[in-house]
Amino acid sequence: MFKIQSSILLIFFSVNALAQKSDIAIPMKNGKVYYEKSYDLNKNLKQERLFNHILSWFKQDSPNTEKIKISADKQTGEIAASGIFKIVTSSTGNYYLVRFAINIKVYDGGYTFIANSFYEKPIESGISNEYSKIEYRWWDYRQGKPWSTEDETLFKGIASDETALMASLESQMK
Repeated sequence: MFKIQSSILLIFFSVNALAQKSDIAIPMKNGKVYYEKSYDLNKNLKQERLFNHILSWFKQDSPNTEKIKISADKQTGEIAASGIFKIVTSSTGNYYLVRFAINIKVYDGGYTFIANSFYEKPIESGISNEYSKIEYRWWDYRQGKPWSTEDETLFKGIASDETALMASLESQMK
């Protein structure tokens, strides 16, 4: 009897571990997709100069991204914006629009970049074309229950595009 119970528990934990394993790196905070990174640059760089460089970056085009400036407050060093990724998920033309918020806090010698509030909108026939929180889909995917065969491509696209966006700003600031 003990052997049977042990075997059942071993199988349960093995299957559960496989379902939760994902090689896609999407950071989370409090159950939400949340990218955050602080950049300490030259401590002699003043907030105003860095702030202007970041505003300049927002005016540039980035691959696969549309950035829309929402507000910028020079006094506080805060910039709030939204971004949209277009992630193509199939050869048939299906794609997703992934909308997210960008918040940047600029200070003397550096800045902190945060991207959060991610929403996905599928663009394909037969699917509702409304935005919904990405966390529901991401949770199911990590549990081994993808919503569609395109989920892996979608999540790899989010991780890749967000990392590229952050690298683009980092490059601009050097």
